[in-house]
Amino acid sequence: MATPTNPPSNFCFLLLLLLPHFNLGKSQLQLNYYSKSCPKAEDIIKQQVTQLYHKHGNTAVSWVRNLFHDCVVQVRTTASDGTLVSEQTSERSIGMRNFKYVNTIKAAVEEECPLTVSCADIIALSARDGISLLGGPSIEMKTGRKDSKESYAKEVEDLIPNHNDSISVVLSRFQAIGIDVEATVALLGAHSVGRVHCVNLVHRLYPTVDTTLDPAHAEYLKRRCPTPNPDPKAVLYSRNDLKTPMIIDNNYYKNILEHKGLLLVDEQLATDSRTAPYVQNMANDNQYFHHQFSRAIQLLSETNPLSGDQGEIRKDCRYLNVD
Repeated sequence: MATPTNPPSNFCFLLLLLLPHFNLGKSQLQLNYYSKSCPKAEDIIKQQVTQLYHKHGNTAVSWVRNLFHDCVVQVRTTASDGTLVSEQTSERSIGMRNFKYVNTIKAAVEEECPLTVSCADIIALSARDGISLLGGPSIEMKTGRKDSKESYAKEVEDLIPNHNDSISVVLSRFQAIGIDVEATVALLGAHSVGRVHCVNLVHRLYPTVDTTLDPAHAEYLKRRCPTPNPDPKAVLYSRNDLKTPMIIDNNYYKNILEHKGLLLVDEQLATDSRTAPYVQNMANDNQYFHHQFSRAIQLLSETNPLSGDQGEIRKDCRYLNVD
C-alpha cells in the first residue's frame, strides 16, 4: 500500500535553496480559473470548508497551516508503490493531522468535475475560506495550479523553518522569495489563531525562565507545560492568543508588545528595529493588519506555482496518479 503523500502544491520555500534556478516573475494564475471547466468548484470547496469548520472548529486553522506547509515544501507525493516518502513523516510536520480533510473536499469536487481541480488549488482556496471563517479578511485567491509529481521529503528539515528561528533568518527567507518586511510581519499574525506545542517552547521556561518573557505569563505557560521534557507526541500546547484564540485579529501584536509571545521570533518581531514599527501599527489598527495580511497571503500563494506540463491534477490528494 502506498505511503500517504505530502501537501500537493508548489508555492514557495523550495526557492530558498534553489533560488538561482527560478524566475521570480509573476505567475500565470488567474481569478476564476475554473469558471468554464468546473464553475461550481469554488462554491463546493467553500461549502465543504464551512461544514468541516462546524464539525471540527480547528480545521479552519489547519487550512492556514496547510497553505504554509505548501509554501515551505514543494508539492510532495509518493508513488503508488510507496517508493517516495511523504513530507508528513517529518517531525517538522507536527500539527498536520487535519490534512486528511483535504481529501474530503477533493472527493466532493471530483464528484462534480473529475480530474479538473488540483489539490494545490483546493489547499489555496480552503485557506482563503478558512481565513474568512476565522474572522480574517476576504482574499481574492487566484487559481490554476498543478500538483507535483515528485517528493522532496529529504529536504524538509532544511526547508521548513524551525519553530525557534531568529527574526533575521525568517526575514531573509521570506525576502528571498519576494515577500517584503511589512508582509512578513503580517503573515506572522497567523499566530493569532495558532498554538505552540510544549516541546517547542519549554526551552524558554526551563531550567530558567527567559528574561524577555512576561513573568506572569511565564508562570501560566509553566502550568500548561509542567515538565522540561514533554512527550513530543502528546497534545500539550499553549495558544498564542488567550482572548480571541479563534479569530485572526491584531491581539497577537498586542500580546507580543507585552512580551507574551511564545516563540523567540514573536519576541524579536516586537523588538527588532526592522519590524517593530509595523508591529506597533498593526497592534493599533486591526483594519491595517487585515489589509496587509490579505496582501501577504496573496504574495505567498502566488510564488512560482506549477502549471502546464510541470505538474498534474491528482485524483487522490494523497498519491501520485498512476499512468
